Amino acid sequence: MGDSHWLLFCIYLFTFLVGLPLNLTALVIFVARLRQRPAAVDILLLNLTLSDLLLLLFLPFRMVEAASGLRWPLPPFLCPLSFFLFFTTIYLSTLFLSAVSVERLLGAAHPVWYRTRRRSGQAVAVSALCWLLAGSHCSVVYITEFAAGAFSGANETCYMHFRQEQLTVLLPVRLEMAVVLFGLPLAISGFCYARLVWILSRGPCRRRTRKRVTGLVVATMLNFLVCFGPYNASHVVGYVQWASPTWRNYAFQLSTLNTCVDPLVFYFSSAGFQTSCRDLLARMRSRWCPRRGESSHGEGTGEGPRQ
Repeated sequence: MGDSHWLLFCIYLFTFLVGLPLNLTALVIFVARLRQRPAAVDILLLNLTLSDLLLLLFLPFRMVEAASGLRWPLPPFLCPLSFFLFFTTIYLSTLFLSAVSVERLLGAAHPVWYRTRRRSGQAVAVSALCWLLAGSHCSVVYITEFAAGAFSGANETCYMHFRQEQLTVLLPVRLEMAVVLFGLPLAISGFCYARLVWILSRGPCRRRTRKRVTGLVVATMLNFLVCFGPYNASHVVGYVQWASPTWRNYAFQLSTLNTCVDPLVFYFSSAGFQTSCRDLLARMRSRWCPRRGESSHGEGTGEGPRQ
């Protein structure tokens, strides 16, 4: 294994230190926005934020595993629980990202209809469906991978060794998840954003709006192709080779970086979020940093140097 486990530890640590404050900030903003006038896209993005925070809260367990040389020194029941939550949050992200892309397309294709209908109830229903869909799929993985002893007490490893009868069930399930929970959301997002760019290119559009849409498309595709793409590609390769590829564990680490990319999706998702973000930063700056005018006033009230 060499020192590769320290590379994994560094990736986890970077993700935790960067992703946690960004997602906590996003949580504060979305909660404040929902108290005022809840919009469908805000509800979807709030659920995406909660999914990211759930992953980040369990990330220290994986950091302990990496620091222990990929051994699992924690109680055995935390092994399947942590992986179940990791898998669930990965596919929650793909589902919510595709739902946001549909929302953005509806807003551009039918602006009048979109502005007159908040559809918060529908967004709550879609969010519940996403949680149910991701959780139910990953619970199947939980059963097939861990119920038959995927946690190896002999060498204290977690989710690294499987028997052939386990792979017979596991590999087709992984392939189905890659197609349904990754491939389909990727296709939906790609279609919606391609259509969105086409609509904006044909009509009058402010430069600021174009810049925001470009950032949203880039952040979303970065999530799908860089963070989630290699991990889901390992599902396909594993099914073809009928064995888990050796690089699958490293591809899995990339998926955790989506918690650092998702805040970019939040920022470019709407002008309202950008305004709320700037207002929050301005309040924090005014509270923690003394005003220049007050500083100058304090200096000006002095009596000057003594002779």
